[in-house]
Amino acid sequence: MSSPAYQRKRAAIEPVQHNPDDDLVGRGIAEWRTARPDLDSSGKEIIGRLIRLQEVVLKGIDEALRTHNLTYFEYAVLATLRVSSEPYGLAPGYLLSRLLCSSGGLSNLLKRLEKRGLVARAADPDDGRGVLVQLTDAGHELANQAMPTHAAAEIALVSMLSTSEREVLAGLLSRMLVGNAPELMLATLEGRKPKNEG
Repeated sequence: MSSPAYQRKRAAIEPVQHNPDDDLVGRGIAEWRTARPDLDSSGKEIIGRLIRLQEVVLKGIDEALRTHNLTYFEYAVLATLRVSSEPYGLAPGYLLSRLLCSSGGLSNLLKRLEKRGLVARAADPDDGRGVLVQLTDAGHELANQAMPTHAAAEIALVSMLSTSEREVLAGLLSRMLVGNAPELMLATLEGRKPKNEG
């Protein structure tokens, strides 16, 4: 006889039965299947919802962080620096690999944060030609204040999932990410300051 723990784990990984009309993406997929039954639309079940969820998630987090006068991406810069080791400085290239935004987008983010006195640029002691982006005292304080707000917003966004469901979903999303963009994972994990990155 299966233990309760095993049964809960099994229930978490078994396909969830849902009505095609449960959400807007599902309705669109139902129409797609009617119009083009010859095409496999199982990918749309996932990709369509991921794209829609990106919009929903960023909107929800932006709204939560508004109390700190931060957008999600501004917060992401501060938080990434905050969780690095002292003196809380990283090369722009490493930040770029962690935030997964364009170099132009990161440049604009850093300019805004510098103007507010939240980050500053300093010479890289390990690279005479390089620079590090560092948290200022004000940036460190704001990051500490915003972190609980951000964490609470994330929990709210997954509150409809059980703990085991969150673990399963996180594993599946990680598998998709590594399978489709392994270079992004390597760029993030190879070191504090990727080579040839300023």
